[in-house]
Amino acid sequence: MTTVKESKSAEPRLSDDIPTLEKEIKEMTLEQENVIKSKQDFMEAEDFKKGIYHHTEIHELQQEKLRLGVDIQFRVNKINRIKLGIDGMQPGEDPNGFVF
Repeated sequence: MTTVKESKSAEPRLSDDIPTLEKEIKEMTLEQENVIKSKQDFMEAEDFKKGIYHHTEIHELQQEKLRLGVDIQFRVNKINRIKLGIDGMQPGEDPNGFVF
């Protein structure tokens, strides 16, 4: 599992290369599926009558699943911006030069 420290890169900007972004999306989707499977396994392994709990592991895996979902969505949005030709613009900036 990737920790927060490991997931932060020195350069937080995403690639401008669509195939690279698509490859990252596929890899992250597979990783997210593995995290979901691990979480389900921990949930099934719990036995409250015997005092077997995995709440910490389940919580960490849920956070990882959500983080991966956000990272995937960032890449999808980046691809869409590139395809629309609006990548690199500042928020609120109109491609036609009009603010409103």
